[in-house]
Amino acid sequence: MSTQAGSDRERLTGARELADLATELLEDAGMAPVPARRVADSLVASNLLGHDSHGVRRLPGYLAAVRGGLVDPARGGRVLSRHGATAVIDGERAFGQLAARLAADELVALCEEFAVGVVAVQDCNHVGRLGEYTARMAEQGLVALALSNADPTVAPYGGRERRMGTNPMSWALPRGEGRPPLVVDWATAAVAEGKLALARTRGMSVAEGLLLDSEGAASRVPGDFYSGGALLPFGGHKGYGLSVVIEIVGGLLSRAGISSRPGYEGHFGTVLIGVRIDAFVPLAEFRAETEEFCAALAETTPAQGCEEVLVPGEPEERTLAQRRRHGIPLPSRTWEELLALRGAAGGDGAPGPYGNQGDPAAR
Repeated sequence: MSTQAGSDRERLTGARELADLATELLEDAGMAPVPARRVADSLVASNLLGHDSHGVRRLPGYLAAVRGGLVDPARGGRVLSRHGATAVIDGERAFGQLAARLAADELVALCEEFAVGVVAVQDCNHVGRLGEYTARMAEQGLVALALSNADPTVAPYGGRERRMGTNPMSWALPRGEGRPPLVVDWATAAVAEGKLALARTRGMSVAEGLLLDSEGAASRVPGDFYSGGALLPFGGHKGYGLSVVIEIVGGLLSRAGISSRPGYEGHFGTVLIGVRIDAFVPLAEFRAETEEFCAALAETTPAQGCEEVLVPGEPEERTLAQRRRHGIPLPSRTWEELLALRGAAGGDGAPGPYGNQGDPAAR
């Protein structure tokens, strides 16, 4: 049962209902049932964890990408080559979630054999939330790192033009037995583009220091980004430096290329790195000491204006529990857009390939 929620016209939707609808839309676009469900579950999992920017709001753009030939719904990725503790995945222009999941599983296998591993994904479309894959690897006893470059949307530190992607990265590692992994997952931009798009959908302004308008002036209006503005790196020169490294490593190891340079075709240069913990220390010991440290962090006296100290991943755990009980809040506009796509094979006037209202440079 779904209900209306709040004055901001949000609709509470059950995870199963939402996944069923997403699966139906993906199957209509040409996917087989099993991979369609995997992509749908990936999107809904992002919604459940509170990362709505990477949830089902992406579907209209994904379906438009299928219609435009940017995504091949019949493909799922394949292992292209292996060399020692490294592998290359051919994403086959499939849905990026399928290629990234294959890469994560290949990395686990490499780490079982070599204790370490590195996997790059070529011809990779948008993979969704990187933390999904690092968590999957951490659950197998790995310290995991994932990074990806993307279409140019971010200005370099001190500049005003788009030269880098939002270039996300994620770390994950195991906590105590029975606990979800510790996961950090963020864009090196001051705000993920998807969160900016969500703010625009909801008619909200954003905090200062996140974006510039087309004239290079600071702005709090999400629409200014889509009118030729640029995102800013987080943390000034520090986030900028990290983004530069991700742009180069993600773009070149995957052969996607530097996103603002000639030859880049819009792929997401995704690289996964893993280390098997028990090659260095017993896994149970690592888990126990990590959990003790997390407990010590939680016991820290809160600063003024704060109620408690949380460990990375815990806000998402709380959101997951809340949304499983009460449903996922979706903007009514998003729900209506998904319903309109039923049987329409992507429909006319859908957002651009990755949900950004037709701005190919803002994917």
